[in-house]
Amino acid sequence: MNQRITRLALATALIACTSLAQAQWMWVNEKGVKQLSDQPPPPGTPANKILKAPRGAGVADLRNEMAPAPAEGDDAAAADTKAPKPKPTLAERNADFNKRQKENAEKTAKAEEEAKREAERKKYCTEAKANIGLLESGARISDTAPNGERTFLSDQDRARKIKEQRESVNSTCK
Repeated sequence: MNQRITRLALATALIACTSLAQAQWMWVNEKGVKQLSDQPPPPGTPANKILKAPRGAGVADLRNEMAPAPAEGDDAAAADTKAPKPKPTLAERNADFNKRQKENAEKTAKAEEEAKREAERKKYCTEAKANIGLLESGARISDTAPNGERTFLSDQDRARKIKEQRESVNSTCK
């Protein structure tokens, strides 16, 4: 009886192991012969000829994987078969990230420079308008000559400076 239980256990183990030894791939070759293998069928085997694939390897995946690459002389229609794009490598993703970082830094620097120029332009416009108001107020305006002497603006100089300031404001401060 003990020997009988041992034989039964051994037979059960052998039956369980045979399921692991089954071929994972089954397909019909070009001659119509059924092929069994633990390796995938050769490239160019049509998906409808594949009878069995291992768990997790779908026939659609195999079709994309085994599709022959179009020859160089093929027309544009053959190139439009929408072959799956390979995933980028870590180095390619890192290079793309660094490129985006550099572009963002350049955009930020450009925006900051533009904001600085705009602030300077507004400051210039404010000062120019204040100068026009001062020149038009009629108050006496003095200037210091290079030799240190104090001189006052004549009416002609005042009119010329007002005209210059207005032209500058009109061209710069829109």
